[in-house]
Formats: sequence, C-alpha cells, structure tokens
Amino acid sequence: MFDATTILAYKGEGKAVIGGDGQVTFGHTVLKNNATKIRKLHNGQVLAGFAGSTADAFNLFDMFEEFLSARKGDMVKAIIDFSKAWRKDKVLRRLEAMMIVLNTEHIFILTGNGDVVEPEDGQIASIGSGGNYAIASARALKKHADMTPESLVEESLHIAADLCIYTNHEIKILTLEASEA
Repeated sequence: MFDATTILAYKGEGKAVIGGDGQVTFGHTVLKNNATKIRKLHNGQVLAGFAGSTADAFNLFDMFEEFLSARKGDMVKAIIDFSKAWRKDKVLRRLEAMMIVLNTEHIFILTGNGDVVEPEDGQIASIGSGGNYAIASARALKKHADMTPESLVEESLHIAADLCIYTNHEIKILTLEASEA
C-alpha cells in the first residue's frame, strides 16, 4: 500500500484525464500539501501519475520518457520496453512505486514487478492509498451522473480525500484531447 497519494485516471471518448492530490506524508506527518504527482510526457501526448517516493517518481518519469522517445511516441511499445527494464533493474524493481499512464487510446497501471494492467473497463484506473475510494466514486459517478470527465475525476478525488487520511483536497487535473495527441 502506498501512503500519501491518490491518483485517478479516466479515458473517455477522445479524452484522457488524470488527477492527483497534493499531500506528501512522511510517517504520520504531512510534509507538503501542494505537490504535483501528475505530468504530461512526450510533448504533451501522454499523461502519467505516480504513487511512491518523490525521488523515485522523477527517475521513473524520466526513464519512461526515454522509452517513449525511443519508440517515437508509441505508448504501448514504450510501456512494454519500460516494464521489462523496470523489472530487470535490481534497484528499481525494489521501489515501492506504481504508475498510471494513459493517452486518448489506452490506459495502463504499471509496477516494478513488471505488471502492465489495463483496467477491466478500459476507462478508469487508480493507485495510491486513496485509490480504492477514488475508483469506487468514479464508477458510481460515471454510472449515475452526467459529468464531464474532468469533473468526474475531480469530484472522485475529493470524495477520496474525505475518506483517506493520506489524501488531501489540493487536487490537480491534466487533460488530453484526441486532437492534441
């Protein structure tokens, strides 16, 4: 379980949205409330979010960016190469870390164990200590409310923040439209 973060991603028709809270926790202490745990990669064509330590996040984001460049932006091929490299690296595979990467066509959860998981519904993925609260909220809102993808992600993260002590209401959202990809 990764404390101190909640990342939620949604891939809809022609749109990809990722959001994350801003809380950084060390043990039982909040170190920072407004951290950024999501980013755009490969000239804004891929969205990524991270659960784990900050130093690990920078290393893994940079590493994944290199694979995206080597594969000329082909996210699926880059993910396969990245996952193999992450799993084979004796230091990196021990990281307690997870990533979500998505564009308007695909969404995946990645781990240092070599896991590459596409969500069952192909649309909603979450990681972090508040991930289960966020994904439950997102599924319910998708089914029972008429909301934009951005609103669905933001509201789901606020619900998670109300329930998870490692998640706060300092929500950041990034969006990618199919025309941008």
